[in-house]
Amino acid sequence: MKRLFGAAACAVALAVALPVAAPTAEAAETTLRITLQLPLKSHLGQNLLLFKEEVESTSDGEIEVQIFDSAQLYKDSEVPQAVGAGAIEMGVASLTRFVGEIPAVDIFYMPFVFNSEPLVRAATAKDSPVRGPLDEAILDTGSRVLWWQAYGGAVMLSQDEPLRTPADIEDQKVRVFGRTLGSFVEAVGGVPTLISGSEQYLAYQRGTVDVGMTGVSGVRSRSLWEVMDWITVTNHADIEFVVLVNEEFWQELPEAHRAIIETAAANADAAVRDRITEIENEAYAAAKENGMQIHELSSAEVEAWRAGSQPVIDQYLAETGDLGRQVYEAALELRSSLSN
Repeated sequence: MKRLFGAAACAVALAVALPVAAPTAEAAETTLRITLQLPLKSHLGQNLLLFKEEVESTSDGEIEVQIFDSAQLYKDSEVPQAVGAGAIEMGVASLTRFVGEIPAVDIFYMPFVFNSEPLVRAATAKDSPVRGPLDEAILDTGSRVLWWQAYGGAVMLSQDEPLRTPADIEDQKVRVFGRTLGSFVEAVGGVPTLISGSEQYLAYQRGTVDVGMTGVSGVRSRSLWEVMDWITVTNHADIEFVVLVNEEFWQELPEAHRAIIETAAANADAAVRDRITEIENEAYAAAKENGMQIHELSSAEVEAWRAGSQPVIDQYLAETGDLGRQVYEAALELRSSLSN
């Protein structure tokens, strides 16, 4: 019996009682409805379109994929319950939305654990010693992970000077976008301030905070070079989304349909990983063109940040049990293998 998320799961099961799309002239054998909180024009939305096109083409129309973007059906926080309860077949959710049920997923927000692209790619590969156990844990909630969607690494922004070591943010107000990132800032001597992405520009312009934190793609999309001078390439946290399918629904699908969906999911997984690399490279280039300076941390500077943020790791290991220790040790082994 699949495990649900509590009373909220019962409520979301009723949320799609009304039709959400007009039927096609000739109904498909299988219909996949996917809920997405971001616009279809986002790179996650475009990735879903890639999946849709391959599935519908390969299945000769036997499978129809309907995408409901911009949180038409569910907010990000509601997606795990909705998919796990079977209220909708598929959904896209931030990996961190599972932290209450599976605290170990917070491994990707642990400071400087996954601070390079090769390390992120190795950790998020299907059946990797990091991703594999997390996918299995999510399966226990009633949802199967079909693929992961990369959203990029977190960087830090500043004025006048780059942020080389934790000493540079001591007693500084730092914009954060989550509890774990706030714990990281506190551990290294800063003062975390929770500010939404849409409010960043004004916060930096008005001096509400001294230091910025965002995905580098946000620097470009929000023209943050107008209010900040430096990007310090910390990549201290990795932002990931997961594409889920209800497990009971999945098991009832014809084997041929599952095979088509799995192949398209694997192709979408690889495509979105490559696309975020392109997006980040384009964002760094745009930042430079608009006057920002980029600081790449030295090995010694990275170690200083890691040392300062060790209390966050210690707390993670204390709170996440055997699974947390398993994926953390697997991450360290991957780092060691890639550095040799």
